Amino acid sequence: MQVIYGINPLLEMILSDPTPLEKIVVADGRGGSELRKILRLADEYGIPVEIGGREKVEKLAPRQVHQGVAALCREHAYVTVDEVIANRHERSKHNLVVLLDGIADPQNLGSIIRTACCCGANGVIIPENRAASITASVAKASAGAVHHLPTAMVVNLARTIEYLKEKGFWIYGADAEAPMDIETPDYEGNVAVVMGSEGRGLRPLIRKKCDFLLAIPLRGRISSLNVSVAAGVILFSILRKWGS
Repeated sequence: MQVIYGINPLLEMILSDPTPLEKIVVADGRGGSELRKILRLADEYGIPVEIGGREKVEKLAPRQVHQGVAALCREHAYVTVDEVIANRHERSKHNLVVLLDGIADPQNLGSIIRTACCCGANGVIIPENRAASITASVAKASAGAVHHLPTAMVVNLARTIEYLKEKGFWIYGADAEAPMDIETPDYEGNVAVVMGSEGRGLRPLIRKKCDFLLAIPLRGRISSLNVSVAAGVILFSILRKWGS
């Protein structure tokens, strides 16, 4: 069982798919229009609501910014790679998929999912091992985007890249040392963007699987961006080239 906490993540989950929710717990005295909307939707969908002391919410989401509300829900439902491919945004010129090679920080994972959702990406693909999975912290960091953007979890990221190539995708890997900058490609056709882990970047095998390696031009004394920021810069560069 997972815990979803915070007003916006819970509201986004109810609006996108309320079926995994088992129970909502609200602290005494918590009010506001957004909470009233949550309670109205909970009544509409038959989701049990428990009103109690703040300690009940704290027990579900200890040491978290839960805003006085939390919910128990079934584990996040991952999709297949084919379902990600099929989820092309109606306003997108081409398919756009984001692959994450070992993102370990839940905040970074949530932020990247949020950005990918805002960019109209088909979905995100993450590895099963040595990486963050979709948890309550990720849902909170994504501002509820995990409930709108499908995520696939795969055993072998390298094989998944090969599969995407077979499906007509060009694979662009983010690499700070790459000679090509992000403004050079035209990004025509279906695009898959691969972001490496926070410390080591792309693994050597994954780097070899990419069709192109891209660097973000930087100035100043700091030589790298946070991976979630870098993902946003690259994704919006692609949208600009697509005329979006």
